[in-house]
Amino acid sequence: MDKRFTRRLIGTVVVCAALLSVGSSATAAVPAEPEKPVTIDTLGPASAVTSTSVAEQVGDRIWTVTSGVSPVQVGAFDPVTRTVDRKLALPTGAGAWAMAHIGTDLYVGLYTPGDVYRIDTATGSATKVAQFGSFIWSIAATPDGKIVAGTYPDGAVHEYDPASGTTKSYGAAIAGEQYVRSIAADATTIYAGVGTKAHLIAIDRATGDRHDVLPAKYADRTFVATLTLSGSTLAAGLSPTGTMLLFDTADLSNPVEVQTPGGDQYVTAITIDPPTGDVYLGTRPSGTLYRYRGTTLTPLGSPYDGAYFNRIFVDGSTIRAELTSQVVDFDEATATFSGSDLGQAGLPPAPEQAMGIAATETSVLVSGKAGIQVHDLATGTSTRTFLPGEAKTLTPVGDDVYLGVYTLARLWTMKPNGSGLHELGQIGNEQTRPTDDAYDARSRTWLIATEPDYGKYDGTLTEQHLDTGVREVHRGVVPHQSVRSVTTDSGIAYLGGATRNSLGTTPILPEATVVAFDLRSNRTLWEVAPLAGAQSYSDLLTYRGKLYATTDDGRLAVLDPHTGKLLSTVVLGTSQSRLTIARSGLFGTDSQRVFQLVPNREGAPTVTTVVDGLAAQIYSYPLITTSPTGDALYTIKGRDLVRIGNLPREK
Repeated sequence: MDKRFTRRLIGTVVVCAALLSVGSSATAAVPAEPEKPVTIDTLGPASAVTSTSVAEQVGDRIWTVTSGVSPVQVGAFDPVTRTVDRKLALPTGAGAWAMAHIGTDLYVGLYTPGDVYRIDTATGSATKVAQFGSFIWSIAATPDGKIVAGTYPDGAVHEYDPASGTTKSYGAAIAGEQYVRSIAADATTIYAGVGTKAHLIAIDRATGDRHDVLPAKYADRTFVATLTLSGSTLAAGLSPTGTMLLFDTADLSNPVEVQTPGGDQYVTAITIDPPTGDVYLGTRPSGTLYRYRGTTLTPLGSPYDGAYFNRIFVDGSTIRAELTSQVVDFDEATATFSGSDLGQAGLPPAPEQAMGIAATETSVLVSGKAGIQVHDLATGTSTRTFLPGEAKTLTPVGDDVYLGVYTLARLWTMKPNGSGLHELGQIGNEQTRPTDDAYDARSRTWLIATEPDYGKYDGTLTEQHLDTGVREVHRGVVPHQSVRSVTTDSGIAYLGGATRNSLGTTPILPEATVVAFDLRSNRTLWEVAPLAGAQSYSDLLTYRGKLYATTDDGRLAVLDPHTGKLLSTVVLGTSQSRLTIARSGLFGTDSQRVFQLVPNREGAPTVTTVVDGLAAQIYSYPLITTSPTGDALYTIKGRDLVRIGNLPREK
């Protein structure tokens, strides 16, 4: 995240202030001008997107549903006219990963909350028929006309009977796991794909008895993330090795392994063509469509680098796929793809929950699902740059902007106008989620903090040396934690830990720590746990010779950067905060307000609210950044990007 205002400008301001102070001693005192009120300018939706995660074909239409926008939009795409000719909004939910159909009735499983809607595709009416917790990851239709669902965080399997309107729960698929990421069912058995430690659980629909059918040699995988059942063939996709297993449901003991080549880690979609038995699958990060025929796996091509296949449809010689924001057709004769953008087809972009923010001289960049919204400061307009992933961190350096991208902890660079998108590489080391970053100007090093993959331990500090291209990865530098935050000063990286490590893990430590790490010698200088009970340090920043650290439970610790000694502490609120330095001082936000922190000679800094009532609808971390000149802040209000000017000076 770009949150460090240039120290050179701060130094210039301090020197100028000193010169003015000397000159004033020889002249009469001039009354100070009253401060102008803070200004707030709305620059439009921070990030707007058409992003989907699932699709289902009912009759001659491909139905899909948006994610991360409100309200959730369900649309039907006509492959003949290449338009979304039916559309409806759902009154609840933040998005969907799950769809299935019974006849002409489409069932959609939502998250936040885990509502199930039945959509009559003939009339376009939608009815809420069930709720299974907070997050539905997967649903499937049974041959006898029921809907089964897999949920998070209870890791459970549920059933809805449309005939009677009743529900039942089979309970947790396996004790200790939170995710039923994929699901399939036949007349007698429900198959539940589990993570973060991979299991494939076969549940007897009549008795509820269950057993794990995933061979022991695959127990080191994180997820059985994809399941497809056709006849007696059950296909399963395993993460993070990009492996597909083909089971015969009559004998589940000896599946056929199909390993995708080239380092792909995810099989995101699998479809079995019943007439031929051919299996089609899509992989990430390459975005490749494969066909498995007999015993041969053949790459058919990729619509674009990083394509995410939500669903693959096969109808005779027609191969079609629904992606994040497109529907594409594959022409096997020419080995080419032709696509239709869903936004242009009639499912227009809508404001989403922003994920990252950065300001350059010409633009403000806001990241979200599968792209970056580029706000042109000169014209007041915005455009969107596609990105195969989600930029969790954005940091301008010179004429470039550096991006830390989820998943796979990929590192990218682009120009401030959205052009020139280029991948630098991946962090690897089982890392998936960049959490924070900083730039060390002295060594021209971009620092990235990361969280490991689901179910894994120990995050990293990565040094990407911009002058040489060399990448150094330090795993476990914050012991037994993920690395949640990073800042740098005079060649020292300060790192904030998070005890959770990654989703699906149990904390090892009772409280999070802060670490000082010497970038020149690659050694830890000190490690402290400054605040009792703190589980995560959501941000770190050095200011006027002190290290400021915020926690996820709303506290601020002020530390001595040389020793880690706790100097003072103050309560900021009840949740996580992010900090940034502007020309007039130190500021921060907790997504509800923007506040100023004014250091005192003794004790804790004074906290003053600058702007209240933001009610920012962001994805995870609070977002705030400073303009390159230091005279304004950019943050999120609701789902809009706002500029805050006339910032108050420290008193």
